[in-house]
Order: sequence, then structure tokens, then C-alpha cells
Amino acid sequence: MSVAGKIKGLLAIKGRKNKDLACYLGLAMPQALTNKFTRGSFSSEDLIKIAAFLDCELAFILSDGQKITLDVSDIRDDQL
Repeated sequence: MSVAGKIKGLLAIKGRKNKDLACYLGLAMPQALTNKFTRGSFSSEDLIKIAAFLDCELAFILSDGQKITLDVSDIRDDQL
């Protein structure tokens, strides 16, 4: 499943709307989010914000069980 498909699935599970996510991401038009879904063009900042919007963790889990979590504090100030 693609990243876009997984995000859509999480939106459905959490009962959240595309238009609310678009607003949260600061996209001027909901069509911009549709374009991101179509192209699969999510930046790392987008993914971090989407995880926060959906109250999920975005993490790298190493084979030894260590976990490195990304959250909004990892976004550069000029990207907020």
C-alpha cells in the first residue's frame, strides 16, 4: 500500500476529513491535498504534521527494538 493509501486509511480509522487535514497543513485549497495524494508527494514535514493531526507516532524502529520518534519539535521553525 502506498503512503497516500496509508494516510487515507488512517484518516478513515480516526474519522477525520480531508478538508480538515488540508487546513491543518496550511494548504490554501483542499485540491492541493488531493494533488499530494495523487502524486504521493508528502514531505517529511507533511508526514510529521499528519501524524500529529491523527494523534499517531511517526517513528523509525530499529531491528534491536530502539525507536526514534519524529514530532513537530523536529520541524524547522521556518517550516511551521
